[in-house]
Amino acid sequence: MSRYEDTIAAISTAASAAGIAVIRVSGPDAVNAVEQIFVSPAGKKLTEQAANTIHYGWIRQLQSSDGEPAQTDLVDEVLIMLMKAPHTFTREDVVEIDCHGGVFAARKVLDAVLQTGVRPAEPGEFTKRAFLNGRIDLSQAEAVMDIISAKNQYALQSSVRQLSGSLSGRIREIRQKLLHETAFIEAALDDPEHIDMGGHLSELDSIVSEQKQQIEELIRSSDSGKMIREGIKTVIIGRPNAGKSSLLNALTGEETAIVTDIAGTTRDVLEDQVSFGGIALRLLDTAGIRKSDDRIEQIGISRARSHAEDADLILYVVDSSEQLDENDYDIFRMIQGKKAIVLLNKSDLETAVTKKEISKYTECTILEISAKQREGFTQLENCIRSMFFSGEIRQNDEIYITNARHTRALQEAADSLTLVQESIRNGMPEDFFSIDLMEACDALGRIIGADVSEDLVNEIFSGFCLGK
Repeated sequence: MSRYEDTIAAISTAASAAGIAVIRVSGPDAVNAVEQIFVSPAGKKLTEQAANTIHYGWIRQLQSSDGEPAQTDLVDEVLIMLMKAPHTFTREDVVEIDCHGGVFAARKVLDAVLQTGVRPAEPGEFTKRAFLNGRIDLSQAEAVMDIISAKNQYALQSSVRQLSGSLSGRIREIRQKLLHETAFIEAALDDPEHIDMGGHLSELDSIVSEQKQQIEELIRSSDSGKMIREGIKTVIIGRPNAGKSSLLNALTGEETAIVTDIAGTTRDVLEDQVSFGGIALRLLDTAGIRKSDDRIEQIGISRARSHAEDADLILYVVDSSEQLDENDYDIFRMIQGKKAIVLLNKSDLETAVTKKEISKYTECTILEISAKQREGFTQLENCIRSMFFSGEIRQNDEIYITNARHTRALQEAADSLTLVQESIRNGMPEDFFSIDLMEACDALGRIIGADVSEDLVNEIFSGFCLGK
């Protein structure tokens, strides 16, 4: 029997104390296995119960710790949920045991299940079975893990849309049109007397261009998709004591960085992840940029410049209570041409520098804030959303590519369609079109699992958590 046809079990809830824990059992022997260890006060047999029903009772051990029969050893009070194939997540018979949420209690219930001959599930094996049994495709399976690991509102919404089939539907539509054209070309090659490709080349060129454009739109969305999933790399820079660490603490809501009146307190880069108005920011607080003879401080300043160089967003904090100096002019030059917001901090103090003066040195957006009083943060949130997501992420119809594997496959498909266009315009034989069209279809197929190796499937699911 195939390893993916036997019955498996795992704890599907977090490995920490909670109100309840869920042990999931899936496979052809799921109901029979749980029935062996289920004690019903009403004398129910699980194998005689209807699907989609819940049953109260107790779980008992088949064996004690020394391997002897333990017919009366009760483990925990439980609710049993019965679900029958094919109307389950895995399209197999599934039994879920709701027990008390103590870590030890859940483990004891799982041990009792495993005593029946059920084997422990591998990481992601329930979702893998859902894929292998045709309930979801590969991109939807990957969306399951993305939902679990989502750290912000937009990442969650994007993953839920992908799980519902938004990406799959788009990929299948593009792929189907390319497969249709491939089949037509193959038919023309097999029967040139009755099928003339000459009159079809213009239509083929138009179809290929249209599908390539859709693929390229998906590829372009990957930059936003990466930021949705991983967060916008946001580097906080400025002169020493301008309020950078205070800004970090205000955004995270924690005392992440030490704040003092002593300039140069921050020597190294401090990093934290924060959801700011539903937008994920990877915040990096850096050493104050200034000329210094201190070797340690110089290293910190060098790292600040390096992180600013490849940042998605720079938040340049200016102390509005002090006049600009040569260090500020240096930073203005550093942020030129980059996505940056100038934050005129300490707006609660007497002003020594204004937005009008700063605008002489930069075209970046300038906002007045007080990190200490948390003033101006709504404007900052709106500004970031406008810079990266055109004001909002339109979840009703927008698809964002958040998976690097998908981006690579899309690029391969686009490259193959470019070759088709070149072959048409250079008057190449029709079999050239067919080869490159199939390459594009194969690349798209790898996204949804229509053309994917077992090794790739195993690699993808190995990154899943146990019980999912």
